[in-house]
Amino acid sequence: MLRLNYVKISEINKQGIKTTHPLKIFFSGIGGSGVSAIACFMADKGHVVAGSDRAFDKNPKHPVCRALKSRGISITPQDGSGIDNSFDLAVFSTAVEHDQPDYLTAVALNIPVKTRPEYLAQIIPAFKTIAVAGTSGKSTTSGMLAFLMQQLGLNPNFIGGGRVKQFKTETNPGNSITGDSDFLVIEACESDGTIINYRPEHSIISNLELDHHFVDKTAGMFERLAANTSGKVIVNADDKNLRKIFNNNQITFSIDSPSQYTARDIVYMPLSTDFSLNGIRFSLPLPGKYNLYNAVSCLAILAEIGSPLKDIANALHEFKGLERRFDIHLNNGKKLVIDDYAHNPHKISSLMQTAKNLGKSICYIFQPHGFAPTRMMKAEYINAFSENLRGSDHLILLPIYYAGGTTSKDISSHDLAEGIKANGKSVEVVEREDILKRLDEWDNYVIFGARDETLSDFAKKIAEANKSYP
Repeated sequence: MLRLNYVKISEINKQGIKTTHPLKIFFSGIGGSGVSAIACFMADKGHVVAGSDRAFDKNPKHPVCRALKSRGISITPQDGSGIDNSFDLAVFSTAVEHDQPDYLTAVALNIPVKTRPEYLAQIIPAFKTIAVAGTSGKSTTSGMLAFLMQQLGLNPNFIGGGRVKQFKTETNPGNSITGDSDFLVIEACESDGTIINYRPEHSIISNLELDHHFVDKTAGMFERLAANTSGKVIVNADDKNLRKIFNNNQITFSIDSPSQYTARDIVYMPLSTDFSLNGIRFSLPLPGKYNLYNAVSCLAILAEIGSPLKDIANALHEFKGLERRFDIHLNNGKKLVIDDYAHNPHKISSLMQTAKNLGKSICYIFQPHGFAPTRMMKAEYINAFSENLRGSDHLILLPIYYAGGTTSKDISSHDLAEGIKANGKSVEVVEREDILKRLDEWDNYVIFGARDETLSDFAKKIAEANKSYP
């Protein structure tokens, strides 16, 4: 099986050149969630993998760096020195600019260059791939699906974005697994547009809202993905934007509308959800309507490929979720600290609607990511917070997270705060250090934002500090 993997992957990635030897691949930006997943996956398939990341240059003790090294992946500085003409291919994170030394070196040496999503698109046809798409929830859904398939004995492969808690080990960041079947579950992100080149066997399309692109542009990408899918296309029947672009040829799932897979008899609890589907009772150890949608979409595709719902029910209650997705760092009955990846207005609204069940007053701490996304979604951010903040809640905005690159810094968190405050809500912009001096003001904290790994560390600091409060 491993030798077959060499052949299949090599035929795709060597641009028609057949080889039975392992490839040697360099991944630049290997610390990113999507890139590290493919790097680990290819290493597990027997290929020689090396890589670099500027985050590792700044922090050699980075947990992902340690995991990759423990796996036998060579990590070099992101200065071009790690790349030589022995490499068959160089794969780049879309966050690595073309003027960076790694990229310039690869081009100078005539090494074939691919972006992460371009390379993923080339891997997909070698497997019975299930692509999980949607502007929200695809990390949790793809991770949950891979976990359930593993528990059902389907032995899937998985290339995701989020870190599944039950996949994480000292050598695995948790965002990939390798199985001995032909199944491959992927998180299909629309952010850079290359999703239109994916040709999976089955697809899940969970929802359609404003995120990386305006809704109409993303809608076109999802239509192309569905057209490129050879088998089942699973669509959320409750999503008004998806209803505009899909007809009745898809398999549908829902909570509120009629569909082939409709959740019924739902009981939402603060930290879990019970429901029925086609007469079978399920217990989902994750809270909120948005997580129920994630689960029902998984049930729909699994049932469609032949897994009995009773068997799925026996596995679902064991799923522990993903890191930074409603990740509880402290819950001692007096103090509560939750860390989450929510970053677009739709995700934020879903998170806050679920968090309302946890306490009468909550201090939300949000770090916007990127100047361009904040600028594009400014009005929607203001509306999401204004609609979901109760009179007893408080919002703290951290300064906008800047990951590097060229961009216009003509917007700040203060611009969001002014709009939210104008709607009568309690909000302020504060630095992290000042928050740590004021932890006696609140009992319940929800910290959220994307891309910045240190947000999770900040949430842990808040949790540790709150343990000492009575």
